[in-house]
Amino acid sequence: MDLHALPITHPWRDVRDGLRDIAAPAIAAIPIGLLFGAVAAGKGLSVLEVALMSGLVFAGGAQFAGIEIWGYPVPVAALAFSTLLINLRHVLMGASLAPKARFGTGWRLLGFSVMADENWALAERRATHAPVTLAYWGPMGALFWANWVTWSTLGAVIGAAMGPPERFGADFAFTAMFIGLIAGFVRGRPTLLVIAASAAAAALTYQFVGAPWHVAAGALAGIAAAYGLARPEGTP
Repeated sequence: MDLHALPITHPWRDVRDGLRDIAAPAIAAIPIGLLFGAVAAGKGLSVLEVALMSGLVFAGGAQFAGIEIWGYPVPVAALAFSTLLINLRHVLMGASLAPKARFGTGWRLLGFSVMADENWALAERRATHAPVTLAYWGPMGALFWANWVTWSTLGAVIGAAMGPPERFGADFAFTAMFIGLIAGFVRGRPTLLVIAASAAAAALTYQFVGAPWHVAAGALAGIAAAYGLARPEGTP
């Protein structure tokens, strides 16, 4: 897509669009943040440590994986490896979004520090019809970051009083949201084949190998499928 062909937008309208788009994911993140805070507190982390982890790491999947193997003494090597493997997808996400971002390298380095699966997917979807400006990305990322830090910290305060998320369906909130996001990306048979390849690889790897390898397997399978289906320019 020619980015220069996208319409020119107004900064305040971009801010409004960003906050509107991230509202549903932010709401879906509330029970997950509360759950993470409660689990982390149960592992012995203080409220301040939970807040710092959420603010500095800002990666729900990696934080849950890390807290699962948390202990004393802290297994630093295992923590580093598991979180690195889970977050490798951010390299691909950043490489995909960077050419579509209508702001400079310095702002991208700062702004992409609050990139998560949700705001990345929303920005990719926006790039199909409107520019991804700093006015759009910045407030959206900042709100999502603050939302995660706030609710995970509160989860550490209230601890186990929240109860299991399955009780009110919160464990399925992000799954349902991503199904909706993926549906918005479908542009015919090639897209469906890429999604199917990624999902199948992730599911099989999770079943027979286990986490967190399924994340990398799904990403690599999707890339391979997209590459295999891509046609050079000028071919029918």
